[in-house]
Amino acid sequence: MIHSIGPYQEEHHQQLVDIWFRAVKLTHTFLNERDIQFYHNIVQNGALKEVEVWVYFNANENPIGFIGLEGAKVEMLFVDPNYHGQGVGTSLLQYAETIKGSHLEVDVNEQNEAAHKFYKRYGFVQEGRSELDSAGRPFPLLHLTLKSKNEGL
Repeated sequence: MIHSIGPYQEEHHQQLVDIWFRAVKLTHTFLNERDIQFYHNIVQNGALKEVEVWVYFNANENPIGFIGLEGAKVEMLFVDPNYHGQGVGTSLLQYAETIKGSHLEVDVNEQNEAAHKFYKRYGFVQEGRSELDSAGRPFPLLHLTLKSKNEGL
């Protein structure tokens, strides 16, 4: 798949919010409509501007995924559901590893089993757990750290 990865630009804001929304509706089945609206407001009104966002563009130069980083921590990683399973998320993690180093961290919702499996396949291991998410809501988080490919050698 021909693609490019570039920095967040305001002109793509609404497209990224739409990707977030459609991905969350598909993958975060433990959230009700009120919860989704709560988080949607956060993403719509500032979350994308509070972190370093890198956008994955397809061959037609349309955004189809993005990763938000705060230092070496992955704060968000969302892919257009039409492109799930096609390597977009992996490419974004590889890009993050290239620019931030191999000690990436991520928090993943415990109820989002597909995301947990995705990060585990990539090499992340669980280091901890919190009962509440970062907004103080009762959605437990698993704290994952990327296990260095050189560890244990």
